[in-house]
Order: sequence, then C-alpha cells, then structure tokens
Amino acid sequence: MANVPSTEADAAPLIMIANDQEWTARAVESILESAGYRVAHAYTAREVLTMVAACDPDLLILDQQLPDFSGADVCRELRADPRFGALLPIIITTAGPSGRPQRLNAYAAGAWEFYGQPLDAEALLQKISVYLAAYRETRRLRRSAMIDDHTGLYSRPGLARRATELIAEARRVGRAFACIAWSIPGLESAEVMVGVAAAFRASGRAADALAHLGGGTLAVVAPGTNSGDATRLAERMGRVIATAAGITADRVRAMVIAADQPESLPSDGDQLLDQVTLALAS
Repeated sequence: MANVPSTEADAAPLIMIANDQEWTARAVESILESAGYRVAHAYTAREVLTMVAACDPDLLILDQQLPDFSGADVCRELRADPRFGALLPIIITTAGPSGRPQRLNAYAAGAWEFYGQPLDAEALLQKISVYLAAYRETRRLRRSAMIDDHTGLYSRPGLARRATELIAEARRVGRAFACIAWSIPGLESAEVMVGVAAAFRASGRAADALAHLGGGTLAVVAPGTNSGDATRLAERMGRVIATAAGITADRVRAMVIAADQPESLPSDGDQLLDQVTLALAS
C-alpha cells in the first residue's frame, strides 16, 4: 500500500483493488500510484466486504473473477448496504469475456463502469478522476445535510432521499418494504439522545437505513421486510430504545408502515416519512 498522509485533509483518495492475480493487481496499482492515489489491495470478495467499512475507500476496482464469488456479487452486496448504497464508485474489470452481456450484467449489479483487459491506463485515470470528483461532492453534501451531526444517523432529508432510492429498488424487484418510527416522550437531553442513537445504530441491520428525525423521534427504512417482520422489528428496537433511554418499553410509541407488495408504497421518501410521522403524532 502507498504511504498514507497523516491528516484526512491532506490524504490522497484511497482506491481499493480486489484481484487475486498478483501481476494484474500490481500493474493497476502502479498506474494508480503514479497518478498520486493511495491503494489498498484485497484478494477475495470476502476480504473486500471486511475491509471496505474499515478503509472507507473513495473508489473500488473489482475483478469479476474473484476466487470466492464474483465482482458483480460484491457490487450487489455493497449497493444493498446503506453505508454505501448507490454512491460509492465501483468499477468492474475482467480478463474473461467482456462483451455486451457481461457489461450489462455489471451495470445491473450497480457498477459505474466495466472494462475488459488490457486496460487503457489513460482512459481509466480520466474516468477515475471524474468519479472521484462526483463522490467527493456527494460526500460533502451528505455530511452537511444528510447525516445528523449529533447522532451520526441519517437526518430527515437524508432518510427521505435514501428511502426514495430504496422504494424504487423495491418496486423494480418486487420486494417487501417497511418504514418504522418510534417516539420517545420527554427526551430533551441531547446527551441522552446520543446514547439512545448509539444503541439504536448498534442494534440495526446492515441493510436498513436508520435516522434521527428530530426531537425524540427515530426511524428506520427496512427494505425486504414484510408486515410480520416489521412488527417484530418495531417491538425489538422499541425495547432497545427504552433501555438506552432509561424508561419502560410501554412509553416508547411505534408506528409501522409495511407493504408486502411495493406497488402500494408512496411515490417517494418524503411522502413516506410524512405518512409515518403524522400517524405517529396522531
């Protein structure tokens, strides 16, 4: 791996390469390091999924032929993770067939680009520059508006945007979908809210989007969750919230909106959150 500067402000973008072919990986690494990027190297799909949260890369270059499962499968896993969603730039490369079917499969998995080998170094670096600029701006906006500074959870605008993405995905694949909100009465202490949010986040599921909607209201958007599972999730997380807030579970109010058939969902995240918060307040 290249040397890592001491401060985030000075750090060059970090690009993760996932490829078990040492010669190919070193060739790509040489291209990237010569352009001033830092590079992390994973050899398997499982290593990528383990390392990506810790490394927080700015871009991934995944080989389609990883030894355990494919680059497209890794891409799908990351797209389903709310920490990354559709935002993280992912490029899939292949030493195998690279025709239209393979390209479309990569795009369907959520890849931003698909390249056969040998790679055109100049074209690759130009694409990377564009993708990194877009991701940098997206992260800036996300930090300033989409994430609640005190809790580290999605803000209301952030959850609305993420919910819109997940509603569209649920409709595309015909998947169940749920939104749950909890109201914590009398929670005025910001310090207590931070502790409650930490317990809430630690107990959440990887595929769910967790948010602090303001005041004493927490919410989750849960793709792939049917009505029965949503009720159980509301009860389980309600107990977690109550314990962290130091109150009894019966004082935490919950509202569940679940759709086993996504066609019945509101058209976007704002409408969904309006619906669940109004129902919670009534």
